Formats: sequence, C-alpha cells, structure tokens
Amino acid sequence: MRATAVILSLAVVLSVFSGCMRRFGPEPETVPWVELSRYEGLWHEIASNPAFFNRNLVAVTAEYEAIGDGAVSVLNTGYVGTPDGRKRTITGTATVVTPETNSKLEVRFDPFPACLFAGSYWIVLLDDEANEQPDQPYQYAVVTDNRQSTMFVLAREPELPESIYNTIKETLEARNIDTSRLRITGTLTAS
Repeated sequence: MRATAVILSLAVVLSVFSGCMRRFGPEPETVPWVELSRYEGLWHEIASNPAFFNRNLVAVTAEYEAIGDGAVSVLNTGYVGTPDGRKRTITGTATVVTPETNSKLEVRFDPFPACLFAGSYWIVLLDDEANEQPDQPYQYAVVTDNRQSTMFVLAREPELPESIYNTIKETLEARNIDTSRLRITGTLTAS
C-alpha cells in the first residue's frame, strides 16, 4: 500500500511538472544587460500567465535582494482570493547563469531539494526610461522562461497606466513573445 502511494504521488508530481514544460513560443531573446542593483527591491505583479502555483492569488509581490556572487534572494507573496485573504509566501534563490548580461537566472525555491525543479527566470523587457538613468531603479520588467510557459509583468507600483501595459504587450508581440495567456492580476489605471 505504501509503495502504491509513493508511486501515485510521484506520478502526480511528474504530470504537474511536465505540464509546466509545455512550449508556448520560441526561446525568447533577453535584454542585453541587467544591472542587478537597479533590479533589487519590491515589485508588484501586474499580469501573469496562469499556473498551478499562482492560482487564485491576488496582490502578488516579489522582493529581490542581491546576496553576492550573482545570487539574489527571492520572496514571493500573494493573497488567496482577495487582498485580505490568506497570505502565501515562498522564498528562494535566483542565480545568474549569464554573467555577461545578467538577464538569465535560475530560480530554486526553498521547499524543494537543490537538485530539483530549478526554474528559468529570463528578463525579456525593462523600461526604457530607467535604462537612460543608470542610478535609478528599473520601473517595470517582463520575465518569462525559455519556453514562454510562465510570464510576469512587474512594476514598482501596484498600479500601471493602461497605455504602458499596452505598449509592453505590443513590444513583446513584436519580439515574437506570446502574450495571449496574460491575465491582469494588478491594477491598470487610465492613461
């Protein structure tokens, strides 16, 4: 009986994670350079592709802090159903895998053994205004993975003007990045 339960559990885990491996688009091109010190800090999720790990979560934030040697601590927080709902958090570490650009990272979350379930974290878009001001933090970013399965539109504020969101989507689509599954999870404001 115990062996059957272990095999069944393993089958469920493999089926869930094989679903995560579905390819939604070609391997995306990342931004040419990310200054990690400008990427650190609190980000608000404005939109994301649905996934098993973010189902029913709202008011989602991600907080990043450089911890040295191309590593970044990760704290993701969200609330179930409403901003007053049950709080969910997960912590992990992101490690730069392309030091020549800092735009491709590998993320591992703490409940999982280090050898399992590393996720791709590819930064494919950063705001243009902050790129011209090297001492200012980036104001928005778009992150996906090598298969375009996950995607997150992040902003420093919990609200983003709808005109900027539309420009983000148009830019991604022009770069052959699939935006068809993005769902609004934050707040868009009138331009």
